[in-house]
This record gives sequence, structure tokens and C-alpha cells, in this order.
Amino acid sequence: MATLSSPLRVCRGILKELRALQGPSYKQSLAYSYVMDQFRKNKVTGERYCRAQQEAHHASHTYLCLLASTRSHLALHNLYHAKGERSPEEVAGLVGLRLPTQPGGKGWEK
Repeated sequence: MATLSSPLRVCRGILKELRALQGPSYKQSLAYSYVMDQFRKNKVTGERYCRAQQEAHHASHTYLCLLASTRSHLALHNLYHAKGERSPEEVAGLVGLRLPTQPGGKGWEK
């Protein structure tokens, strides 16, 4: 199994994704209070070591991955989808290409 990052880093990542979704008032949301409550509840002290804490950390890391992937998917979807019919020049520009031009002016280029 891959090594998970620290719980503090995962918590900060989840809060960053919440801030990106909800704006500056994310601290008043129910999601913020739930995430903070869960991280405080599953904090490990020096006296205990339990499997439930590892499972909670893995679940939080998975949730962070879901939030980040959903945000990037929406950004890509807005960039490439639902633009209607595009010209060949615009489609070629999307993938970083240019359409060829005929040197000497054969009449079919613009």
C-alpha cells in the first residue's frame, strides 16, 4: 500500500478544496465543521494506536482525492465540452497544431 501523507496535510488539503468550492465563507458550512470534528476525534496520542485511526486517515485521503479530481474534471469539462460546432482552426489550436498553408497562393487558403 502506498504511504499516506500526514493527517495535517490531508486536513489542509480537504479544507483547501472546500474553500475552492464554497468561497471565503466555507468556515460556516456544515462540511467544514464535520471535517474538523472528525479530524479532532481521530487524533492519535502517544498512549494509543488503533486501526480505526488508520482507517479514518485512509478515508480522508480518499475523500481529498475525490474532491481534487472532481474539481479538475469540472475545469476540463468546462474547457472542452459544450462549445457547439468549432472551426477546424480552433480545433487544431486546442491540441496545439496549426493548419497548413499553401505557399504561392493556390486559391484555397484564406
